[in-house]
Amino acid sequence: MNESSKLAEEFLDSLDEELELSLEDLSFDLAIDLSPEQHQARRNYFTHLFALQRELVKLQEWVVATGHKLVVIFEGRDAAGKGGAIKRITQRLNPRVCRVAALPAPNSREKTQWYFQRYVQHLPAAGEIVLFDRSWYNRGGVEKVMGFCSEAEVQEFFKTVPEFEKMLVGSGIQIIKYWFSITDEEQHLRFQARIQDPMKQWKLSPMDLESRKRWEAYTKAKEEVLERTHTDYAPWWVIRANDKKRARLNCISHLLGAVPFEEVAQAGVELPARVRNPDYYRQPVPEWMYVPEVY
Repeated sequence: MNESSKLAEEFLDSLDEELELSLEDLSFDLAIDLSPEQHQARRNYFTHLFALQRELVKLQEWVVATGHKLVVIFEGRDAAGKGGAIKRITQRLNPRVCRVAALPAPNSREKTQWYFQRYVQHLPAAGEIVLFDRSWYNRGGVEKVMGFCSEAEVQEFFKTVPEFEKMLVGSGIQIIKYWFSITDEEQHLRFQARIQDPMKQWKLSPMDLESRKRWEAYTKAKEEVLERTHTDYAPWWVIRANDKKRARLNCISHLLGAVPFEEVAQAGVELPARVRNPDYYRQPVPEWMYVPEVY
């Protein structure tokens, strides 16, 4: 195989990364029969996604070059599509520049700390992007609805969170907040899909199941969060997320428009010639060390 063919193969392999992710959206039986319209819709989705991901790489280069600090918060109901959007944002980016913070429930020690303390350690330094897969807004959502905190703690949160975010913005951190919004019927459908798909059942936790019974309480909590924590310096943006693919594209497109980045000129890269020493000898690897080639 010549070099051009190998390069083409590498490019296809890169595209396959997204195809592997996209299979999550299909039935567990992958022998699904798609109509011509569905094939065209998927082709359009990939075309737009790859174009947006190229822009995300440019944004990343600008963040590094300028020392920008960016926090993106993803909130929404369970199965709203936050994780899928985050995967597509990070897929082509350097994990040393763009990382995801998805904190578990606080431990006994963390429960005694200042509420925001465990989130602060995950904030970005210069030249970094942090995507919060759920955030300090847990207090206004799941903790409130499930009774994991007192009403006094909830009110203290709403009182202090605007000041907390104002301090972050004042320190040079840009905050972008997204709420992924889906309907009652859509969440029901996605939960059913997880129940029936062995590869997705791990996504269903007892908390997720409990959230179905408390749909209206979560709705009221969402409305209060958006009303009391939307500010000029850290506004909320609601994403219609019933259509996963459109939600991802719209989210990435908006994110690119919300950051004032410019394309950074890159120095040309030339692959240096390999140095060959006449006395170099490559030791053979013992056969038993190789992984069996089952495939």
